[in-house]
Amino acid sequence: MRTIHCILLAALLVLPASVLAQQAPPIEQAMSADEFKAAGLDKLSAEELARLNTWLDRRVQQEATAAVAAATEQAREEGRREVVERNRGFFHFGSEEPIVASIDGEFNGFGRGKRYRLDNGQVWEQTDATQLAGVRRTNPGVRIRPGVMGVWYMRIDGYNTQAKVQRIE
Repeated sequence: MRTIHCILLAALLVLPASVLAQQAPPIEQAMSADEFKAAGLDKLSAEELARLNTWLDRRVQQEATAAVAAATEQAREEGRREVVERNRGFFHFGSEEPIVASIDGEFNGFGRGKRYRLDNGQVWEQTDATQLAGVRRTNPGVRIRPGVMGVWYMRIDGYNTQAKVQRIE
């Protein structure tokens, strides 16, 4: 997804030079003869038509500039959100929403020092002595939520026990 955003941003940064340097075709060429006449533009003098085309060119350039600026800002904001989401768990900032994922492979209960690799690529290590013995599940869903002072808690779907964890990858 990040590659698509980079390509889009690069295209948008090149767009103003090419789009804004070009003028829109005169309105009499952009419209069919019937449309031109139906709009009453055939009644304009050559000078009035030239002023209308100048105004339209200026308006198209303003709209293109505004669209590029908006798209560039949106790409920057999405990039910032991606960095925040990618670093969640290492730092306590950003969304207070839990990280929702699945353990990649077997889950055999909680235990101090155990590592849990998630399907989103994150790896978490248990830092407390919480136990959840006798549980064997393949690819169970997990919720990891932030607590106070940078502490994170992992809970396995279907169980009320939660363990204190720390992100290591």
